[in-house]
Amino acid sequence: MGYIYLAIAIIAEVVATSALKASDEFTKPTPSIVVIVGYGVAFYFLSLVLKTIPVGVAYAIWSGLGIVLISLVGLVTFGQKLDFAAVIGILLIIGGVVVMNVFSNTVGH
Repeated sequence: MGYIYLAIAIIAEVVATSALKASDEFTKPTPSIVVIVGYGVAFYFLSLVLKTIPVGVAYAIWSGLGIVLISLVGLVTFGQKLDFAAVIGILLIIGGVVVMNVFSNTVGH
């Protein structure tokens, strides 16, 4: 269940961060509510994850995949382009998450 909860936490965080941009400095009520609820859901499910996955591993996956996904949302939804260095950095983040999950005994499969 840990990885299912982690996926929910990541998705909620990406939704909340996307809504943060759309909230226009918390001047728009609906996106502002989505931000508050989304981060609440994200942190609640992240707390559940920590029962089965070490905190360092869970946070690395949560933040790493969150960065990748929010970068894609920024590109698709807000037209925010990434330069070559940013793309390389994102690929390194993905590589780090893969290495942790495939080769590390810390993950505790």
